[in-house]
Parts: sequence; C-alpha cells; structure tokens
Amino acid sequence: MSENTTPPVAKKISKTIEKHGDKRNDDYFWLNDRENPEVIDYLNKENKYYEQMTAHTKDFQTQLFEEMKGRIKEDDSSVPYFFNGYWYITRFETGKNYPIYARKKENLTAKEEILFDCNVMAIGHSYFQLGGMSVSQDNKLASFAVDVVGRRIYTIQIKNLETGEILKDKIENVTGSCAWSNDNKTLFYTKQDEQTLRADKVLKHKLGEVSSKDVLVYFEKDDTFNVDVSKEKSRKYLVITSASTLTTEFRTLLADNPDGEFKIFQKRVRGLEYDISHYGDSFYILTNKDKATNFKLMKTPENATEKENWKDVIPHREDVLLEEIEIFKEYLVVGERSNGLNKIRIMPWNGKEEYYLPFESETYTANISTNPDFDTKVLRYSYQSMATPSSVIDFNMDTKEKEVKKEQQVLGGKFDKKNYTEERVWATAKDGTKIPISMVYRKDLKKDGKNPLLLYAYGSYGVTMDAYFSSTRLSLLDRGFVYAIAHIRGGEDMGRPWYDNGKLLKKKNTFTDFIDCSKFVIAEKYTSPEHLYAEGGSAGGLLMGAIINMAPELYNGVIAQVPFVDVVTTMLDDTIPLTTGEYDEWGNPNEKKFYDYMKSYSPYDNVVAQKYPNMYVSTGLHDSQVQYWEPAKWVAKLRTVKTDNNILLLDTNMDAGHGGASGRFEALKELAKEFSFLLDLEGIDK
Repeated sequence: MSENTTPPVAKKISKTIEKHGDKRNDDYFWLNDRENPEVIDYLNKENKYYEQMTAHTKDFQTQLFEEMKGRIKEDDSSVPYFFNGYWYITRFETGKNYPIYARKKENLTAKEEILFDCNVMAIGHSYFQLGGMSVSQDNKLASFAVDVVGRRIYTIQIKNLETGEILKDKIENVTGSCAWSNDNKTLFYTKQDEQTLRADKVLKHKLGEVSSKDVLVYFEKDDTFNVDVSKEKSRKYLVITSASTLTTEFRTLLADNPDGEFKIFQKRVRGLEYDISHYGDSFYILTNKDKATNFKLMKTPENATEKENWKDVIPHREDVLLEEIEIFKEYLVVGERSNGLNKIRIMPWNGKEEYYLPFESETYTANISTNPDFDTKVLRYSYQSMATPSSVIDFNMDTKEKEVKKEQQVLGGKFDKKNYTEERVWATAKDGTKIPISMVYRKDLKKDGKNPLLLYAYGSYGVTMDAYFSSTRLSLLDRGFVYAIAHIRGGEDMGRPWYDNGKLLKKKNTFTDFIDCSKFVIAEKYTSPEHLYAEGGSAGGLLMGAIINMAPELYNGVIAQVPFVDVVTTMLDDTIPLTTGEYDEWGNPNEKKFYDYMKSYSPYDNVVAQKYPNMYVSTGLHDSQVQYWEPAKWVAKLRTVKTDNNILLLDTNMDAGHGGASGRFEALKELAKEFSFLLDLEGIDK
C-alpha cells in the first residue's frame, strides 16, 4: 500500500456529554449532520485517501470481482413454488443486476407472466430495492414497494396483473410491509415514525382512494415495540404483530372482514414471547411461557386465545431449542436446534410415528424453506455446509423420498468439494464454556501457524450464524486462507441461554469468547497473530471495535462493516432510528448500571494510545440502522490516538444504506475491496 499518502485529519470541536454526573468529551460529535457540507467534504476526503492507498490493488480488485462473478450462474432462477393456483419464479438474466419476478398459471409449461422486472424499474437509480410484494386473493392485483435511497423507506403501489397497468394508488414513506384482505380491494400496511423510523402504525387502504384517506387501524404507543402486518398461511386471518426484543403481542382479524376490529390474541406480558400459526379451528403457539427458556409448542382454540387456554403440544426441553414450525394439512414440521445443529422433525397429525430428517456433517445448515401450499405432502427445505453448495430439496413426508430440485452451481470448472476440509472445533472460554468454531480450508493445508485465517462472528440479538457455503469465499480458500465462524455467546447457536449470557450486563462474554476463539486457533497452529484476521458487521462491528481495544496484538487486520461503535451516545439518543427498541439488548443507559457497563466496553469511548491492527472500515451515508457518523467518528479518533503506522481506511458508500450496494454484482465489488485488503496484507497480489 502507498506509503506517501497523508490521511485526512478531522477537525476537533469539543462537546461535553454529561449523564449520571459523568462527563464525556466528544471532539467529533459535529460529524453527526449529513446535511453539513463540511461533513460530506470530510467523508469524501476519507474516500479519496482510501482510493490512493489502494490504487495498487485496483487491477487485483477487478480480477477478484471477475473471478467471483465467474462462479455465479448469471441466467439463474429459483426453484418454482406453487401458491393459490400459480407457480412463482424469481430469475436473473445474463449481464443484469436485478431479479425478474414471474409466475405461470397452474403448470410450469404455461406461458410466463412477468410481474416485475427490477432491471427496468431500477433504471435511473443508483440504489434500488423491491420489497413488500403481495398478490391479492383473486390473483389480479399485486402490491409492491420500492426504496431508491437505501434507508428502508418505501413507496407502495399497486399493479393490475391482467393489464400491466400501475394504478394511481400511491402510499409514500412506509416500511413496505403489507397484506391483502380477502375482498381483493383492502390493503393493510405499516408506516414508520419519520424521525426514528420505528414501524409504529398499521393503516388500511381502500383500492382507488387517495392515501390521505387511509384509516389508522392500530398505533403502537410503546417506543420499544415495532409493528408488522401479515396474513396467516391458512388465509383465514390477518395478523398485526407488536414485538420488542423480549415481548410480543398479536392481534387477529378475519381476512373476510376487513372492516372489522382486530382482536388481541394474548395481551402483552413483559418477558412473554409467542408466535402464532393457524390450523383448522386452533392456533399453534411457539412460546417461552412457563419459563420455557428454549421455547415449547402449545395449542389453543381459535375462539379462546388467552394464555390460560394454551395446552402443551411439545413440552420444553433444556437441551433443545424450538426455532420454527411449518403447518401442512397432514403434517406438522418442527425446526429444532440441539448441540448447535439444525434438526427437522416430521410429525404426522394422524398419530403415525414421527421422525427426523437425517443429516451427517458437523458444519451444515438445514432450514425449512418456502412452503406456502397448505394441502401438500411435500416439504421443501434447504441444505448446505461450508464445503457443500446450497441445495433446495423437496421431501415427500409420506413416502420419505427426496428430490434435489436444485444445487447451487459453482461455475468455472475449478470447484470440487473434495478439495476442502470442514470441521467443528471447540475453544474454551475463560469461564470454562466450550465455544464451537466452524471452519473450512483446503485439504493440503499444514497446521504450522503460517496460514492466514479469517475469523468471522456476529454475536448479538440471538442471531445464529450457521455454517454456510459461499462461492465467493473460494477466492480466499484457494489462496491459502482458513475461513472460520466463531459461534460466540450473544447469538442463539447453542440455545436461548447462549443468547441470555451474551447481552445486557453479560455482553462482555461476546467479546471475550471471540478473543478466546482467536487464541485457540493460534494455539492449535491454524494461524498466528501475524496472519490472523477478524471480521464483523453492524453489531458484529461493535465486536470488532471491542476486541481491538482489548486484545489488538492478536490480529494483523480487521474488517469492520457498518460498525455500531459509539454505543453510549447512540443509546442515549432516542431520536435515532431503532434506539429505544434496543434497550432489551444493551440496556437503558438512563439507568446508571447500564450506562457504566456500556461505557466500559463502547469501542469509541475506549480508544487508547496503543498499537492497533490494520483496519478497513466501511459504512453507508444513508444507513438507517448504524448511522454513518459512528464509524466516521471512530476512525477520526483512532487516527489521532493510535501509536502504530498500520493502515486505517474508511470507505463510505455515498449512495447506499445498511445493506450496502444494491444489485447482486455491485455487492461483489464491495467484497472484492475487502478481499484485496486481506490478500494485500498477506503479500498476495494475484
């Protein structure tokens, strides 16, 4: 990398933030204003510095991009699924960035009907995202939502699928979530607060009316809750979901009666989580009721939905996490997790013997897939491992025969899964807890401590990071990298207690688990500190910020994507999108015990004069989840405090939000930047 380029220096404007008698000085608070030309100028200077520092890798980035793109089947399509008389297909065409949504009536030999060609819709936009697509019960209309900025603020419109006409109905500044009633002319949708972007309202729109006449159906007053609207698989009920991190509440309405009133299913009780699925004359409820930490399945009559009427169907088990259910006319399918691995359980309603689908690998992921058809004996599920491309499989629950409908193609003629070793190993955390690590590498690898290793983790919100296949990852593996996922606490990889022990006042377990996993792969000679790299995004970016403050000597380089690093300041500002809903995850800093604990690990607040690893930090100007100014402030502070000459890069996408660039190939360009950063540090340039 270039040695003669001078990094930009952000000016300092001292601002004191006081809470609980504690004063914090923030020299870079002024960056919190995307309308300020000086802020934009600073971000542009950082981008220019990034370009100068990586100019020598541009050809290599292009090579990596073409290499990764070359493994992807460009003229690809999804496995069709059947719903309400039509087969639905999503497909891509060669050279095009966006999907085409289509359907065929009754059978797959019928004429294709294009619903939406996102390539045409995206013309003239630097960012494009289609969301909220919902087809009316009579199959004649489709609502759809478009975001052209990247802040997840959508505009809903309606298309006449018979004529192709876009109707005059236009609903702006909404979340994109919507559901049709069974009368084919009433659409329910959710709207967010304009400042916090919290989804707090459900409205009802009548076809042909101006949106200003839409009726407010429900308003969520509690600013720690978000709302959503959907339709049950049985199509009998419309459902409003109110959810916070630890509490849920549902309201139901017969889909045949859109002008009726939604009825509370079970009033919210702090700490009570439940999810509902309708079948016959009953609802099935996945819940943590009665201290069922790992959840259990219960059942209640549809006309008596309060929790006093719920009866156990699958009782709670200490060692098995109940994750999801899928209801069919003749079968109940249950997604479970034990010892960190997915299990799919088939339970016939007629009382015949139940069974589990057989899976053999130790680094696989198996999930219930798209199953909108209620009256079928065929379960669709997906399977992949770190060395096995993703497959979509149809399984006949009656005959137990399975058919692989599609296996992800890896083009280029060089990939053979036999060339790779995948394994699950266990690191010991400082409190004695065993932490699983899934990894994959080439079979000819020697454990001599000289291999570059990229260790990835997330570790928040109970999100499970399952072992998955990635064709882009081959660009690292085939150049000698080990790729590893640390299943640290804060996720739900080993059950719900795994999550509970990695949040709030136990959040530091997330960081120390990752550090202990890093020490393990070094001790076992998979790698060494000179060749160990760490990566995480969003809350995983917080993880990156914490570990480099706590143990910078373990890593040669770190990638932090849209990192949540200014924890205290953000959590004290309830005008920022998502903040109040995060209290159950991080704690409410208006309470001193949470304030003190957050401050003790917040990456921005704990930057000190020490050596830091080489770093590549990315963000998006329009990010609605982790505001761009968090990584910008963090990098500015690191530049003035750190004592090393290691590389520090801030790369801001001026057109995108939290998810990065839109379009499948634009995203590959961002990945090529990350990979070239790592490979350049290893002296690999081809």
